[in-house]
Amino acid sequence: MTLTWLTSTVRSLAAAVVLAIAAPTRAADTASEAPAAPSFEPMADGLLGVMLNLGLVIAAIVAFAWIIRRVQGATGNVSGAMRVAGALSVGPKERVLLIDVGERQLVVGVTPGSMRTLHVLDEPLKQAAPGQDASSGFAERLARVLKGQRA
Repeated sequence: MTLTWLTSTVRSLAAAVVLAIAAPTRAADTASEAPAAPSFEPMADGLLGVMLNLGLVIAAIVAFAWIIRRVQGATGNVSGAMRVAGALSVGPKERVLLIDVGERQLVVGVTPGSMRTLHVLDEPLKQAAPGQDASSGFAERLARVLKGQRA
């Protein structure tokens, strides 16, 4: 049922566009004194113009999206002084992040509605070698810090 409704709607819109493009041509034909054979050239020119304008709008949307993506990527890491060193998912939308800020490391809780500093580490965690899993050291350190706060 939805497919037939969609098809009929598309056909109706296509007919409306063709009539809107052909309307100035019909008005000019009725104004002339001698009836002329129907000409499809103005309709083709109008349809070509509509298609070109549609192409320009789509190209502008794509270009704008590309520019936004490039600008957001450029501002993401301005000076290199701040970076996410580790992340641990603690729920569907909640995470705990280990963030390097200069010489300090922060443990930050992130939820959809807020960010909160959980702890500032006195001594930075050692970075894992490229072949090791960096999240295991972070998880162990986080567990120790949380146990220390509760005791």
